[in-house]
Amino acid sequence: MSSHREAPVRRVAAPDILARKSGTPIVCLTAYTAPMAELLDEHCDLLLVGDSVGMVVHGLPNTVGVTLDMMILHGQAVMRGSRRAMVVVDLPFGSYEGSAEVAYDNAARVMKETGCSAVKVEAGPTVAANIEYMVRRGIPVMGHVGLRPQAVMVEGGFKAKGKGGEERRLILEEARAAADAGAFAVVVEGVAEGLAREITQDIAVPTIGIGASAGCDGQILVTDDMLGLFDWTPKFVRRYGDIRGEIAKAVAAYAEDVRNRTFPGPAEIYYAKAG
Repeated sequence: MSSHREAPVRRVAAPDILARKSGTPIVCLTAYTAPMAELLDEHCDLLLVGDSVGMVVHGLPNTVGVTLDMMILHGQAVMRGSRRAMVVVDLPFGSYEGSAEVAYDNAARVMKETGCSAVKVEAGPTVAANIEYMVRRGIPVMGHVGLRPQAVMVEGGFKAKGKGGEERRLILEEARAAADAGAFAVVVEGVAEGLAREITQDIAVPTIGIGASAGCDGQILVTDDMLGLFDWTPKFVRRYGDIRGEIAKAVAAYAEDVRNRTFPGPAEIYYAKAG
């Protein structure tokens, strides 16, 4: 008697994303849980376990309070729920900006404990050297320029970037530095449309836009925003659903049935066997 197992599905990897430069746009969404990852996996090339989980799931005011343990926990969940999409986990604030050795140790821990394919860092002025250090030691890294949520305390809020000359120049330089350091892709967030196009044309690795330009090599949104789970969404989000409204209707119907004693009904109740 013979047995056979289903052939494993090959996950999208960093070289596959890199090869999509100027090709078919790369589809990316955030994921924080196994059930959501399972739903998204079929449709996405890349799932980002973003530190936005702190705000979306844990109710934090920004991403600064997110810890490495939180990212690992959610990264593990997303890996369990997905099979095909590349899974990238954010390194949280304070885990990679200092020494290259500390950045590597934290990135290696995330990859070992989650099984993810890469990490993402916000590529500020001092981070390119750490990206190069990690990449040289076998860790695929995605960069992130423009509006950097982890810099919210310095910036004084979430503000669009790249509208002025000097700021525009700095963002372009940071994108170039991240790509030159070995990042396989760069997220471009909340920047003027023309700058996003310029970055896309200027660097040799794919750009993933969020509040940037349709001319980027791919797009990403926070899934919960795109599905309409919150009353307010940023300007750059297009709502593709009204999950908040559907949940409200379902919960209201459940509450009414409980109060009217129509739930549980015969179909939801266990009965003793006769005899």
